[in-house]
Amino acid sequence: MEKSIENIWKEGFLKSDALVAPKINNLYNQKSIHIIDKFKRMFKINLIAIIAFSFVFLIISFFVGIPITGVIFFITLSVLVFINKVLLNGLDKIDKGESSYQYLKTFNEWIQKQVAINEKISRFLYPIIFLSMILGFWFKDVEGMPLGERLVGEILVGFPDVYLIFGVPLIGIVIAFLILVFLAFFGDRIYKWDLNIVYGRVFKKLEELMADIENLRS
Repeated sequence: MEKSIENIWKEGFLKSDALVAPKINNLYNQKSIHIIDKFKRMFKINLIAIIAFSFVFLIISFFVGIPITGVIFFITLSVLVFINKVLLNGLDKIDKGESSYQYLKTFNEWIQKQVAINEKISRFLYPIIFLSMILGFWFKDVEGMPLGERLVGEILVGFPDVYLIFGVPLIGIVIAFLILVFLAFFGDRIYKWDLNIVYGRVFKKLEELMADIENLRS
């Protein structure tokens, strides 16, 4: 029985050496390469922006008297950039000579791995950044005295019965701890929200292209 036009077209798309639909096959290959190359460019720019921002913030932190915050901030973001740079290098191993579907599938698997790793990192990243800000402002020198000690002294004037732990009001420790727990618990969600803002359109195009190809394969 002769093949239907639909089956011939699908077969031509799925086989890289077929002669039935080379233009369509090439079109999806080009779209796949374009989406991944666009993501790689955006990803590299984002990493450069992060490291540049952390470096500028490090310098500013010394001028405003919160060097502890700047140093911790810089080290934390540098580690984040290093990990993601290693992950980005993995994209170069994807064979562009593969079929459109396999190319996108491999890329999608890389995306899932990258997101999963960064979700775990975010559970520590945001609490560390918050803690660095607390430490930075606590030890900020204000007229020869750390800002934290000055604030505690003013609190004790109005509330002399405040319970202290190592010179820090217990209520302050509890509030800071709750915020840290909140950031650790919702860190992955905050990251995914940020991820969607930056790469949302690229991911949407990726999903649409994969859906088109899967429809052809069905």
